Amino acid sequence: MKLVLGSGSPRRRELLAHLGVVPADIRPPDIDEDPRRGELPRPYCVRLAREKAEAIPAAADEVVLSADTTVALGRRILGKPEDEKQAAEFLTALSGRRHRVITAVAVRRGAKVWERDVVTQVKMKSLSNEELNAYLQSGDWRGKAGGYGIQGMAGAFIPWIGGSFTAVVGLPLAETANLLQAAGFPLYKSAP
Repeated sequence: MKLVLGSGSPRRRELLAHLGVVPADIRPPDIDEDPRRGELPRPYCVRLAREKAEAIPAAADEVVLSADTTVALGRRILGKPEDEKQAAEFLTALSGRRHRVITAVAVRRGAKVWERDVVTQVKMKSLSNEELNAYLQSGDWRGKAGGYGIQGMAGAFIPWIGGSFTAVVGLPLAETANLLQAAGFPLYKSAP
């Protein structure tokens, strides 16, 4: 059985390696990721993970793993910023406040889909102009929900989380391992 990762995220590949899993193939899906009118963050994130998994063609011996990570400030979805200006807006909105990071995971084998979502509470410290500008100049905000990555330089801005650190990075490991096993993927089988 082969694992297909339905994501181009290098962070998700790194996290899968913690489980001893190297995807046989990487097939990022091409789907519309725009939120629907009035869609709330958690249902939005769950829908995207499922749609990504369903959009990827797979052979009978392949298990598809897809995920989506969304930053939610109240009912507002903070996706990946389009440019530095939007990243600055997101980070300014998050500065000094708690927010939620939602990561949904979908595993598909044939027509069956197993899914799980994890919500982690995150507190960002109040950012000084110097901190904000240095982070923006680093470019680390690119391609990251909410405009920051906890595993990088922005980790210094996060004094507290309540929940799964790996979910904030982009793939909750405990839940992902359970989903892969439920789908019959031979996790841990090569371990002594």
